[in-house]
Amino acid sequence: MDNGQLIIKRHPDNCQLSTINCQLSEFISDWKSPSPYLEVQTSGSTGVPKRITVRKEQMVNSARLTCDYLGLRQRDKALLCMPLRYIAGKMMVVRSLVAGLDLIVREPSGHPMADIDMPLRFAAMIPLQVYNTLQVPEERERLCQTEILIIGGGSIDRELEAQIQELPICVYSTYGMTETLSHIALRRLNGPEASSYYTPFPSVKLSLSADGTLVIDAPLVADETLVTNDVAELLPDGRFRILGRKDNIINSGGIKIQAETVEEALRPVISANFAITSVPDPKFGEAMVLLITAGNDHFPGQGTTFSLTGKQSISLPESSLLSEWEEKIFEILPKYQRPKHILPIEAIPLTGSGKIDRAACRKLAKQLTMDN
Repeated sequence: MDNGQLIIKRHPDNCQLSTINCQLSEFISDWKSPSPYLEVQTSGSTGVPKRITVRKEQMVNSARLTCDYLGLRQRDKALLCMPLRYIAGKMMVVRSLVAGLDLIVREPSGHPMADIDMPLRFAAMIPLQVYNTLQVPEERERLCQTEILIIGGGSIDRELEAQIQELPICVYSTYGMTETLSHIALRRLNGPEASSYYTPFPSVKLSLSADGTLVIDAPLVADETLVTNDVAELLPDGRFRILGRKDNIINSGGIKIQAETVEEALRPVISANFAITSVPDPKFGEAMVLLITAGNDHFPGQGTTFSLTGKQSISLPESSLLSEWEEKIFEILPKYQRPKHILPIEAIPLTGSGKIDRAACRKLAKQLTMDN
């Protein structure tokens, strides 16, 4: 590393780090090549996975934006615990090269703090890694010795955010994508500066499209203005929050409902894994559906359909009792946001990166409602 050093940590269950070693060697070789360009792989969370070409100069700019914002300095210890095939992992290496950080490289896993034996200045993780870490007292204690943690690659639910708020370190949620070479905005999750709004870097200009989606002008990291599919609320001072994805809007009876908004409202009520989706409906165009994992005392087995009407009642098998959370649905959701169907399933379809697979959910809901 330039003015820093590379420390490779072996996973306790593995004897070698062949995968991460090969990926790191290949990336550094590409980085030091004469070409001013690199190819990076998108995760597919916003569409079909693809490879795009970016300028190394832009990656350096992105690294400097993050390091300057967080105050990262030479010889600070940083943890790489994410795959190098995606931009998040690559940018951790670039930040270390640009700022001269000591990079601790660990085989990606669900427990990145399992064998960390030194205090860290900086780490980046996905929500699942943070959640797993907080469940193990020894790993949680090691995380508490990390000064700055950024979390990206997925949404952070209320339960996890509540746990994060108790941590004595600086924790941020990130907003960005492969096309912006990692994040262009940060949101503090704990401490007196905690906020529900993201703050963009000073060089980033934001606006909303006619559809209410976020438009990003980030000339230091992207050559073109990016029109995202993220429906957002944008404040006059430039801060913003994401309401959901444009393609996750359900148009039921002429009323547009953001699936993520309904899911957020239901999380305090439903302890099982669930997702909001929709099926075609002859009367309303689309009918909202609640998919929820089976194996719950409140539900019979997979394949039984619960039909919720617009009234404050639920059509259930005669042997079923009205459970507490079912009552809560009507208490916390306005009439137009109440799901018309509840479909117990074995597991919520997920993408390779662990996010809800919305297309698969729609397909599954359609099949189950047709079968019933």
